[in-house]
Amino acid sequence: MPHRVTLVAGDGIGPEVAAAARAIVDATDVAIDWVEEAAGQPAVERCGDPLPLAVLESIRATGVALKGPVTTPIGGGYTSVNVRLRKALDLYASVRPVRSLPGIRTRYENVDLVIIRENTEGLYSGLEHEVVPGVVETLKVVTEHACRRIAEYAFMLARRDGRRKVSAAHKASIMKMTDGLFLESCRRIAAQNPDVAYEEVVIDDLCMQLALDPSPFDVILLENLYGDIVSDLASGLVGGLGMVPGANIGVAAAVFEAVHGSAPDIAGKNLANPIALVLRRVDAAPPRRARRRRARGVRRRGDAARREGPHARPRRNGRYDGRSRRDHRASARSAIVTAAMISHMTGARA
Repeated sequence: MPHRVTLVAGDGIGPEVAAAARAIVDATDVAIDWVEEAAGQPAVERCGDPLPLAVLESIRATGVALKGPVTTPIGGGYTSVNVRLRKALDLYASVRPVRSLPGIRTRYENVDLVIIRENTEGLYSGLEHEVVPGVVETLKVVTEHACRRIAEYAFMLARRDGRRKVSAAHKASIMKMTDGLFLESCRRIAAQNPDVAYEEVVIDDLCMQLALDPSPFDVILLENLYGDIVSDLASGLVGGLGMVPGANIGVAAAVFEAVHGSAPDIAGKNLANPIALVLRRVDAAPPRRARRRRARGVRRRGDAARREGPHARPRRNGRYDGRSRRDHRASARSAIVTAAMISHMTGARA
């Protein structure tokens, strides 16, 4: 029986990377019934809302979605579709696995860590208002409920995946009440999981340590805004946002996505990097053992395609990895990357 998955292509390069991910999945023998919905600029043009109710209803019905990037206006315009989606579906846990990939040359080797970010409250919620003209205020609201369940998720993931340690990042020396509540919740959950090591790291010290040597870290647990910043920093350790997938997990639904932006400057030029969204589709695989095994096969074959050489190594994050701009653009074609992965999926030579 086909597994129903909501597909939200997004805008900018979203339709390109979503089409690539879909083509690669369709090359396997996993039966997927794709339910396509529009969000972002196409939805604005169609109905005036970047996140129509139909998108939310579809994800609630299927329980899982694969989402391409969606443009967020800067300094004005409509509210972030991503933030609205997380709040509407209570997608409280942002999960970003960061690992070194074959064929991608970076400063560090053998990076393997997971960023767990609380997704629903804190400064990233965008609760702002004008006090008087020329004075604005933003609110950092933190609840024991949200802190507890994100800590529970982090320790659950660590135990499930055989990881050794959870590191909670904070600035409780300054924000004693909000970050203090976060740490209190983490400590209580840590005490219930004595088989997993636990430590606390001041957020600025964490950033410095990651830049110097990421190897001591395993699972990093953060509140919303800290997690947004550190997850992008960690992506840089392995080649950039184009190499790292992301997931937003809730009780009743999960949305899997690439974490890079919509990159409208390269939309339609066949330069978009589909790897992050493909990796998220691997993690979105249905729970049945056989299907999970096939999903892991997608990852292995993607690794094999990247090992083959420059033709299969896509543009990482708008930077050009020591090779000439012309050569890297030639190797960055979305269609080439997709074809290389499908070739390994089917056993045919490209």
